[in-house]
Amino acid sequence: MIPLKDENPTKNFPLITIIFIVSNTLIFLYQISQPMRTLTIFSSFGLIPVKLIESPISTYSTIYSSMFLHSGIGHLAGNMLYLWIFGNNIEDFLGRVRFVIFYLICGTLASMGHILTDLQSDIPMVGASGAISGILGAYLVLYPFARVKTLIFLGFLITIIRVPAIILLLIWILIQVFSGVMAGDGSVAWFAHIGGFISGMLLILPFQKIKH
Repeated sequence: MIPLKDENPTKNFPLITIIFIVSNTLIFLYQISQPMRTLTIFSSFGLIPVKLIESPISTYSTIYSSMFLHSGIGHLAGNMLYLWIFGNNIEDFLGRVRFVIFYLICGTLASMGHILTDLQSDIPMVGASGAISGILGAYLVLYPFARVKTLIFLGFLITIIRVPAIILLLIWILIQVFSGVMAGDGSVAWFAHIGGFISGMLLILPFQKIKH
């Protein structure tokens, strides 16, 4: 299932959502223009749990820099697609300032979820997935019955159907939980996705009350 577009109009232009998408894309273009430095970039700006535990003061900034790095075009495209579809409504709900803070806090808590499950990992974690997972959790709370045009694959049949957000997002989070808990696939920071999603669900309504 690949979401394509939600049927949930916004009142305001999604400036911050677009800035996040453009920033991630430009940084990725820089990454691929420096193929010999990719590992250096990831080791310097990706989040490495063991380094953060051992030297939190000097490496805490990687919690945020890692949110703007991606391992490949598919990684980037998937994240930006979800950010575009669901982020504009959360930005519209919170306003621009609160949306930025919400995004970064969800990304931070998502990183903590990953770190706590693998304290000794020396593999850099990169990607906006944790912060975007927070947006998905918030969307589930605010707009569970908004319809989302979704591309689905049924054997040889490929079609587009309108799916309530609650179904799409619950399937998404169940996949993350299964992959993280049951499958044990360490190539993806599944617990960052889970932590971000839960954070978004819990924080979205309290965030609405913050004055800005």
